Amino acid sequence: MTELWNIVGGKVYDPANGIAGEVRELWIRDGRIVAAPQVAKTDSATFGTTKSAPPEVPYRTLDATGYVVFPGGIDMHSHVAGGKVNTGRAMLPEARRTGKHYEAAISQNSEFLPPGSLGIVPTTLATGYRYCGLGYTTVFDAAVAPLLARLAHRDLDEIPNLDTGCYLLVGNDRRLLELLASNRREDSLGYLAWLLNVARGYALKVVNPGGVESWKQGRSGDFADLDQELPDLPLTPRRILREIAELAVELKLPHPAHIHCNNLGHAGNYRTTLETMRTLAGLPAHLTHIQFHSYSGGVGDEGSFGSGVGPLVDWFNSHPELSVDVGQALFGPTISMTGDSAAAQYLARITGGRRFNHDLAGCGGCGVIPVEYKQHSLIHAWQFAIGLEWYLTAADPWRLALTTDHPNGAVFWRYPTLIRLLMDSAYRREVWQTLPRRVRERSTVAKLEREYSLAEICILTRAAPARLLGLADRGHLGPGAVADLAIYAPSDNYEEMFSVPVYTIHAGEIVVERGELRQLTTGTRLQATNVLPELLHSAGGIDLADWMAENLEMATVNFAFGEE
Repeated sequence: MTELWNIVGGKVYDPANGIAGEVRELWIRDGRIVAAPQVAKTDSATFGTTKSAPPEVPYRTLDATGYVVFPGGIDMHSHVAGGKVNTGRAMLPEARRTGKHYEAAISQNSEFLPPGSLGIVPTTLATGYRYCGLGYTTVFDAAVAPLLARLAHRDLDEIPNLDTGCYLLVGNDRRLLELLASNRREDSLGYLAWLLNVARGYALKVVNPGGVESWKQGRSGDFADLDQELPDLPLTPRRILREIAELAVELKLPHPAHIHCNNLGHAGNYRTTLETMRTLAGLPAHLTHIQFHSYSGGVGDEGSFGSGVGPLVDWFNSHPELSVDVGQALFGPTISMTGDSAAAQYLARITGGRRFNHDLAGCGGCGVIPVEYKQHSLIHAWQFAIGLEWYLTAADPWRLALTTDHPNGAVFWRYPTLIRLLMDSAYRREVWQTLPRRVRERSTVAKLEREYSLAEICILTRAAPARLLGLADRGHLGPGAVADLAIYAPSDNYEEMFSVPVYTIHAGEIVVERGELRQLTTGTRLQATNVLPELLHSAGGIDLADWMAENLEMATVNFAFGEE
């Protein structure tokens, strides 16, 4: 007999279905939200007991009276698996040996939490514990090199209590670049369809298109000019951007091209970002960690560094085909890990600290660098302010997702701090007074009184990511949705409220109760399944096997993850 249970008394926030703080009853059967069945009430409101219900419809009840009920959180841009993440763990072993500076949202005394698993880059197990300890139930790794997909999926397999997926790096994939340069459109489609299938990808990720390939050939990798050609191919970043965005549409992917713009981190790079937006006009596209691409000023002139958000948000607000996530920077220690090798080298020159760069034959690479954002630093204070400016001036929260680009801007378990900054203008002003005077005087953030409501936070962290990812059965609490929920105790201190949920429910199972892990569940792997089937065996032309043998020294059968 299937299990049936319900949640009663809670104030439900479900923006996708027009519900904002209404006391509603929710019913769950076999891990899904269902319509209310016709059953007799039990005489108990305690979860875990069943009394006097008709034998044909037994059910349990969870009393959520006085609590706030959200769908489970969805992080659409994080770094939790694969080569760069494991390198980050290796570079910061000292951070994993202590917990006092990196408090988990769940109890460190839990029987499930092994020692040495905490830190800025937690182990795969602790990643699952910490995410569900915040009320999150779905996470996507935003940059997996196809050659390392096997490793990334093994890592994702080990993360408990989360549904997971990954985006495949293609913006500097040598095979694809050659096909695009040769105007082989159908072969480009076939190659990407094959790649998504064998590497089990969910979406196409474009990082510094053309720039990384140029950098790997010993040239500049900044590519501030989108019309600058690659060193050895008649191809420009503008064309790569436009064509991959078009190919993602033709492939009928659930999420559009996920784009990390050129010229990351450089003063004045907002111009490159604005030109990227113009290039994509009329096409659905998602621009990621937009904070890192919104800087004004001149290269090498720290005093002129500032915000270029104004013209970018104006374009964004008037072009509904675009969506963004912010990549908020928060003060404190973290680590940068990126598929943009050129940007990593630039950052390493600035920080002067440890650095790891890894090139992968044919498909990009990565860079990993420990960093610390400091409040007294003019640049870091501007990065903090620029992220907030995006949140506070973007008009449509349905095209915006809350992220820190974990761990690049900040570690993901600091999301409650970010939520408080957005919901509490008095707290925001208090933090603002700790920043350098030049930032306080020049930034517009001090004049912005906007405060996000609980419904809008639910959109940023649940409903909008689900919609942007094409996940029809997540991010809401209507019948048919996966029964992923987070139940919070309301508080005027929103950081406290969102740090420890009363309950986190994954696929109908309570996995966290009052900060303590109750059980481990195995998540679902989310991948693109509607890729045009007629393209899966063309693989971009009959010469693919020869090309891979010559350029990657790998057979196509060995490239595939799992069954082809």
